[in-house]
Amino acid sequence: MRRSLVALAVSTAAAAVLVAQDQLPQPTFRAEANYVRVDVFPTRNGAPVTDLTAADFEVIEDRAPQKIEQFEHVVIRAAGVGEGRPEPNTVAQSLQAIQDPRARVFVLFLDPAHVELGTSKKISQTLVNTLNRLMGPDDYVGLMVPPMTLRDVTFASRTVVIQHLLERDWWGKRDSIFPQDEVEEQYAYCYDARVLNEPAIGNEMILRHREQQTFDALEDLVLGIRNLREERKAVLAITDGWLIYRPNPSLARPLGGDKDIPPGNPPIGVDPRNGKLSTADSNSYGQTALRQCELDRQVLAKIDDETRMRTIIDEANRANTSFYPVDPRGLTVFDESIVPSSVISGSRPPPMLPLQQESAQLRAREQGLRQLAEGTDGLAVVATNNIEPALRRVVADLSSYYLLGYYSTGKLDGRFHSITVRVKRPGVTVRARRGYQALRESDLTVGTTAPVRAAAMATTNAEAAIAAAASSAVAKIVNSARDLPLRVHATAGWRLGPDGKPVAVFWTVGEVADRIAGADLDAMVLNGAGDLVSSVKARIMPGTTSTRIAIVPDGPVSAGDYTVRVKSQGPAGSETVSLPVALAQAPSASGAMFVRRGPTTGNKDVPTADVRFRRSERVRVEVPSTADVTSARLLDKTGKPIPAIPVTASTRTDGDGVKWATADVLLAPLAPGDYIVEVVAGETRTLAAFRIVP
Repeated sequence: MRRSLVALAVSTAAAAVLVAQDQLPQPTFRAEANYVRVDVFPTRNGAPVTDLTAADFEVIEDRAPQKIEQFEHVVIRAAGVGEGRPEPNTVAQSLQAIQDPRARVFVLFLDPAHVELGTSKKISQTLVNTLNRLMGPDDYVGLMVPPMTLRDVTFASRTVVIQHLLERDWWGKRDSIFPQDEVEEQYAYCYDARVLNEPAIGNEMILRHREQQTFDALEDLVLGIRNLREERKAVLAITDGWLIYRPNPSLARPLGGDKDIPPGNPPIGVDPRNGKLSTADSNSYGQTALRQCELDRQVLAKIDDETRMRTIIDEANRANTSFYPVDPRGLTVFDESIVPSSVISGSRPPPMLPLQQESAQLRAREQGLRQLAEGTDGLAVVATNNIEPALRRVVADLSSYYLLGYYSTGKLDGRFHSITVRVKRPGVTVRARRGYQALRESDLTVGTTAPVRAAAMATTNAEAAIAAAASSAVAKIVNSARDLPLRVHATAGWRLGPDGKPVAVFWTVGEVADRIAGADLDAMVLNGAGDLVSSVKARIMPGTTSTRIAIVPDGPVSAGDYTVRVKSQGPAGSETVSLPVALAQAPSASGAMFVRRGPTTGNKDVPTADVRFRRSERVRVEVPSTADVTSARLLDKTGKPIPAIPVTASTRTDGDGVKWATADVLLAPLAPGDYIVEVVAGETRTLAAFRIVP
């Protein structure tokens, strides 16, 4: 069902000209660099106040009064066909239309994992009625369902979304006793009665996994929607709420006896077919699945969604986004059925929950939704059977506002500047954006980037060396912000040949932007004189974006500077990218490879040439090495350690005998910015820089 909902959202692109999220513009101030717009929603006793003037408002930025230069009262007209501006005919026109401060932008966030099937049916017609009343002819709305990201969301006029919502309105899956994705299928396999026989552990892992997926999507939404436009955005979230999981040491406890499966990579063995080293599991799916389950158990036991909720609220305020969560169950007494739903039942059904636990779960869900709404200046529709009247309040709340503009007296320092709006008239409650992210002076100069400075006042030579290396590593990715049709990443090293002598290898990843069609790749290595050393043909399969290639020269080569050149050929044409690569003296290697895992990869490990990652993903850095990994840690862009973020280090040997020192990092706790993974294997230290983007 989740796939069908994702398809529902994507299918709207065929019905109208939609906004392409991969081309979302960066936020800019459209008058002067210091010009700021503020949308203000004043109410008295819950009703909009519609007769205010500019003289009634005060705007304060960072405690400094500001002079209001622009004042406009915006009243949204009732929805109607043909009343708005002409429908955009191109993507460029759509992007321009969505930037209009007088048009509103909505996201309808459906949370199937936390909505029951029956209530999803009950709420659907109410949602349709609300959207009919809420959407004006110039407004845009997008539909988002975990594990989608904002890049997957398309925005269209109300009629498109309503039409498709009517076509598919049975979408709740909270009370389903069947796994909802491949991860849950794996947990069901690992912890049922025939394998580890720990159904309670398996069920808690599934529930934590579902909440983690929802919070991943919410984080991606609030981090990415900031780039959509400056003005207020509204998120209508349909969900029963969440349990807001905290770390649970009991979930991570040793199972004992034969049940203990060491988490991590499978053991290295010998492939009986060819006698080569291999990580292939002799027990096929079983042991590999158990190891992954046990690794996930340790990770899920440590999640802290209370902290993540605060992060989501903070980022939503920075993005000028309000949440309007709706609990479709209405007024309810019990959080679970008499027999709680369970994907893993074991030898007996799950026990009934004590009344105290039922009450605590209900409170947690309701308080979480209220916290999300109140913290973002929205309105929570919870604990009421009169959902439609409550939604009419939401419609009224968003149908009249004031648009103020002023030239900030603050500095262009790239920092978050707080905004306070007051109304002089007594009894009026004001909701307005709480601040904005200022530009930097360097942002005003097109095509230039500020140099990355080494850590100031390094106390030792080692710290100074790491700081300098960090500066060099980050400098290589400062121009990685642009979307490109073809990206290439390469690393050079050595492996042992059949005769025991070292053979040079150029590991290369080619990545294209077009996921639908795939591409044919021609990859080659050129020496310093421009002569061809070796070439390989490869294929990026349709439905994927990248492939990893090992280019082995046809004859012996020496250490030095080389060029990896990759040409892609797809339906949209051809692209060529050349990349300088240094081949170190054998047996050393230079550089590292990147692997991503997250919602956009279907929770599979995928090689990537794009060093931009999102907080909903994991990044794994892989360094070819002849030694086992000694240590791995995360550094900031100046080379200073970030000890609070754990890094999982391990060593892997592939079937061809190449050893890789790896470091795995969960990115959820990190803010957008540049970071470095340091991997030490033997006496070799490798710094691999990457970027977290909203």
